[in-house]
Amino acid sequence: MSKEFSRTQRVSQQLQKELAVILQREIRDSRIGMVTISDVEVSRDLAYAKVFVTFLCVGEQTPESSLNALKEHEAHVRMMLGKRIRLRLTPEVRFTYDNTLVEGMRMSNLVSEVVSNDKNRAQKAGRDVEGDEE
Repeated sequence: MSKEFSRTQRVSQQLQKELAVILQREIRDSRIGMVTISDVEVSRDLAYAKVFVTFLCVGEQTPESSLNALKEHEAHVRMMLGKRIRLRLTPEVRFTYDNTLVEGMRMSNLVSEVVSNDKNRAQKAGRDVEGDEE
């Protein structure tokens, strides 16, 4: 019988939890703002962890500036992670901006725009928009 979750999946879930706590409570940098960890991908040998983050930017903050500020803390975050998780080797943490939320919103807006354009064209052509269409 195969395992339900592999070791790398379990480690990535635990890393995500611990990193969220570390970034929320331990890292005090106003340039970062509110950060959300959307996913963590761990290499098979558990040596590297690719951490996907999104930011809630306030004022003059941009995702790029927040990511650069977060990258300055990678070594410190790895050290704190090593104290919290018992692994033979603490993974090297690499932060990456996750733009799937922004892309999803963009795609949703495009679909909404196309649907409204279709309704407008149908109304101009004199067809019943809510009626049965083939």
